[in-house]
Order: sequence, then C-alpha cells, then structure tokens
Amino acid sequence: MEQLLLPNSANSTPLTTLGFLERAAAAYTDCPSLVYNNTTYTWSETHRRCLQVASSLSSVGIQRGHVVSVVAPNVPSMYELQFGVPMSGAILNNINTRLDAHNLSVLLQHSESKLVFVDHLHSSLVLEALSLFPRDTKRPHLVLIDDDAAASSTTTTSPTVTVDFIDTYEGFVEEGDPKYKWVQPRSEWDPMVLNYTSGTTSSPKGVVHSHRGIFILTANALIDWAVPKLPVYLWTLPMFHANGWGYTWGMAAVGATNILST
Repeated sequence: MEQLLLPNSANSTPLTTLGFLERAAAAYTDCPSLVYNNTTYTWSETHRRCLQVASSLSSVGIQRGHVVSVVAPNVPSMYELQFGVPMSGAILNNINTRLDAHNLSVLLQHSESKLVFVDHLHSSLVLEALSLFPRDTKRPHLVLIDDDAAASSTTTTSPTVTVDFIDTYEGFVEEGDPKYKWVQPRSEWDPMVLNYTSGTTSSPKGVVHSHRGIFILTANALIDWAVPKLPVYLWTLPMFHANGWGYTWGMAAVGATNILST
C-alpha cells in the first residue's frame, strides 16, 4: 500500500504559482487583469505577454538557474515580470528602488545577475551601480522599461561607464513567441525567487524561495484574508517588497483586476 502513495509523474506535479496565470487566461480570459493610467490588459493578454517575455529571455541566453533582476516601481511590466522571468527558468530578483548605488552594486555582483530590467526613472541609479563594478567583473545586460517615458534612445551615458541597453521592455514583448512553452520546474524545491534583506545591521543577505515556498505563501495569503473571486486589488505595497506578499501571483489565482499606481 505504501508503494502506491509514492509520488510519480502521473500523480504528482511540482507546486508552482506560475500555473495560476495559465488558468487565469483560460478561466478569466476577457476579464481585466491590469489597469494602469489609460492602459488596460485582460488576463489572456497578460498571459500572452508573459510568455513573450519568457521567450525573449531564452533567446538572449537566459537559462534555468540564471538570476534576472528587476529595478522598477509598480508598473505593468513589473507585474508581468513576476511571471515572465521564472517562466523562462530564471530566478527572479526584485530589487528595492530605494537603495543607493553602492548597495545596489553589491547586490548585483553578489547575485551574479545576468540581466536587469530597469525602469527609466532608475536608469541613472543602475548605471552608477554598474560603474562601481571591478574592471574584471562582467556586467549584466540591461533592458529599459519605459512605460511612462518618451525615450528616444536606449543608450545612456554616465561619467565612468557607457552601457547599451539591449532592448526596451516592449521590444522584448513584441519579439517574443506567444506560443512559447514555458520552463516548468523540475522540482517544486527549485529556486524561484531571490530576495535580499535590508542590511540594517550588516551587509544584505540573500534569501532564496522555492516554487513550493512561494505557492504556500500565496495560498496562505489568499485564505487568511478570505480573498474572493474577481476582486479589485489596489497596489499600495511595492512589488519589490517581499514579492508583494505573494499577491502578485495570488491575484492571478482569483482573476483579480490589479490597479497599479506608482
């Protein structure tokens, strides 16, 4: 009898919150997923855009286990990256936008981040952080998030380093494959998220969360707060703070309308 209870491919699928988005696209297809200023997306659109981002990440060499960082406020791309990055197999690293250049540089070097999505409001901060890298340390690629910017160029110059952004976020979306087969975790214990402590008493420390851990955290948040189906969720908490307490993924599970504001 005990042998019948052992996990196998027929009765056991790794727990991951990424499946919430796939279900949302099927169950809440035309329901609004994101509202930001004059922009509104449906869950089918959000699902498609996340797949395209994951596809583009794979096309530039991002592989399972690589770290991809995000420095951005609560804009649509920030929400999409909570799914798009781990759907490529990479580990999501949301970074506090209130850090100074020194601490940001330490985090990017310690995490060995391969690529950083940078909101236009924080591009100078990130460039300053990269200028503090030792000469023999490889710098991550940069992708410019310009939800609000009328940017005419994707090249920015600082006094000590010139960095070419490899693309804009919307370019990443447009170039990606909407039918991309996202990278599912081999095990629910695979790392999904890398966060850092605030470093108030010493240097910041990395905190790794597994797919299983994020799944349980998210389910607990939904149950504890008795979140109903199809709620309207106003984002006042920065998504970089403890991954939005799991509500980034939880809102997909219940087909919510995310109201974003910076």
